[in-house]
Amino acid sequence: MRRIDIPFDRLVLPVARAWETQWFLLAAGEFPDSWNCMTVAWGGYGVMWSRPIAMVVVRPTRHTYAFMERHDSFTLSAFPEEHHEMLDYLGRRSGRDEDKVKNTGLTPIRSRSVAAPGFDEAGLIVECRKVYFHDFDPAHFLADYIAPSYAARDYHRMYFGEILAISGSQKYCEEE
Repeated sequence: MRRIDIPFDRLVLPVARAWETQWFLLAAGEFPDSWNCMTVAWGGYGVMWSRPIAMVVVRPTRHTYAFMERHDSFTLSAFPEEHHEMLDYLGRRSGRDEDKVKNTGLTPIRSRSVAAPGFDEAGLIVECRKVYFHDFDPAHFLADYIAPSYAARDYHRMYFGEILAISGSQKYCEEE
């Protein structure tokens, strides 16, 4: 897919829909030899410490967690609607058990600013360098609906990544 460079302040992304119904593919590690990916539906974009930031959460039980821990960068890729079934597959399968990316037919590609790959079919690729992490603490849950998400007590680790580069189709770029 043809993508253009997009400055963070010109990124157009309906964030509620992007996370809740469109999802992202999170990739961490070093392309081409040692990386993994998983579908993520919880996260956010914003500004922290006067820098553009992407926030993602990963449970320690996920195979991608080890890659997030060992490596200093990650990517978030968004895909056109027709890839939703593939994202569902990538979110339900583990890279421990199979080459799930190969099984989807996706094409991993080298990123410009980070070691983790993006994907040729993606309409949007956000490249991030980790700058902070924090483990969720159930003692800090203030709403009753949070705890049921952790029946196995596998609390997420939240990662903040400084956005170093964004590339995407024109629909993600605000006109000047």
